[in-house]
Amino acid sequence: MAKVLLDPISRIEGHLAIELDVQNGRVVDAKCKGDMYRGFENILLGRNPVDANQITQRICGVCPISHGLASSKCLDAAFGIKPNKNGRLLRNLVLAANYLQSHILHFYHLAALDFVDITAILGYKGRDPKLANLKDWARDELSRKKDRADAITAVAPFLPRYEGKDFYIKDQDLNIEAISGYVKALEIRMKAHKMVALFGGRAPHAIGLVPGGVTQVPTREKINEYRSLLEEVEEFVNDVYANHVIAVAKAFPEYFKLGKFNNFLAYGLMDKDEDQKDFLFERGAFYDGKVQKLDTGLIRENVAYARYQSGSNLHPYQGQTVANPNKPGAYTWLKAPRYNGKAMEVGPLARVAIAYLSGNQAVKSELDAILAIFKAEVPAAFSVLGRHASRVIECKLLAQHAYEMLDDLEKGGEPRSTYSIPESGEGEGLVEAPRGALGHWIVVKNRVIANYQAVVPTTWYCGPRDDSGVRGPVEEALIGTPISDVNNPIEAARVVRSFDPCIACAVHVMEGDRDISKFRVC
Repeated sequence: MAKVLLDPISRIEGHLAIELDVQNGRVVDAKCKGDMYRGFENILLGRNPVDANQITQRICGVCPISHGLASSKCLDAAFGIKPNKNGRLLRNLVLAANYLQSHILHFYHLAALDFVDITAILGYKGRDPKLANLKDWARDELSRKKDRADAITAVAPFLPRYEGKDFYIKDQDLNIEAISGYVKALEIRMKAHKMVALFGGRAPHAIGLVPGGVTQVPTREKINEYRSLLEEVEEFVNDVYANHVIAVAKAFPEYFKLGKFNNFLAYGLMDKDEDQKDFLFERGAFYDGKVQKLDTGLIRENVAYARYQSGSNLHPYQGQTVANPNKPGAYTWLKAPRYNGKAMEVGPLARVAIAYLSGNQAVKSELDAILAIFKAEVPAAFSVLGRHASRVIECKLLAQHAYEMLDDLEKGGEPRSTYSIPESGEGEGLVEAPRGALGHWIVVKNRVIANYQAVVPTTWYCGPRDDSGVRGPVEEALIGTPISDVNNPIEAARVVRSFDPCIACAVHVMEGDRDISKFRVC
């Protein structure tokens, strides 16, 4: 049996290590290790509740919109208010723009390099000035630094990489087309960021997200600018992004069989009413073969294998964050959330699966169309490629819904409800972040924060074994993954990156109690 350590996993947000046991060319055991500590819950204690709205956005520079919205909804509930119609729509429009940016980022700038042969650019003979410049830069850097010690960063983030037979797409025209998409995606993401800032006040950390809605009044000019940018982003999604995901799936169809997990949890994406009863993508939990009504009272966090002193199997309202870095048997700083005692995958695949199985016709039409290309049934979507396809489906449907929300805005109308801070209260804020189900819970006493807990997407799927020793979703999804070369375990990296982990959301502050003797970044 070979022990394989991927440390750190590159092209994700934050510091994650994966430890694998490989026997006869397949993974037989896996551990997810988050080597950082999150202390935001402790930072918030004793503060004005409204401070949480901005402080929690600093949990992550990639995910601030999601945290800002979860915190806003959390405060809504604690203050006993609801957003007005404009407030709800504007929050959703900010989130929709962030989704478009995040999903495009994940595919092109994080995951695509697991499949696309970036060295194809060296043979590029076209006339696109951006690609020609990229070719010249790559060639010059490789030549200039070939014999230097810093060659490892010569053409980062494109190289170094895992090297092996049949690791990358062989069609050089397709590789060049995908590289062109990589470059174009940078521009498209910038436009999506502008959409966020129009109604969020700023990106990435949106100062305009507040209890009751947002601070930005939806003027005719802002609405028209958002719509214009949306048209450009939507065109890229439909004509470029979607086609490249299909092309990758055709080149690596075996990944419809890898990275499997079958329990899903979703909090509901794009609330269509101020009471949060109706959603564009339904809320619910799928396990034991059926979709069940969401009950957040069933959420618990286990810490048997996490570096925390106490607080196992507690609901977030009672949650504790007491660090114990030397805890025997613990191997990560991530807690292990469970829903009704079960490990749950959250994120784009979970949202699409629950919506599909709940009878959502728009989602069903999109997913069936993709599966038809491969003559596949729905279970094939519960996989690495299913996660990539789900992000495309979400981008398409969110862009369509954004036009409807723009039309529903009251131009010049109030963007939020008013509020006052109560003497005491508690609140739950649920948001579907691009990476999955995000919940914030607050307890207010004497008009200050007495307890605050954030259960984030990455803890759901990158968490460790629970108190019963049951693996987390990523750990379980890795079991059975074929590893053709233990020195170049690209297959495992593809599985992990398909989830799009954000370790900064799950943990904080680098662990400093161990020596790192040698590691390889790919």
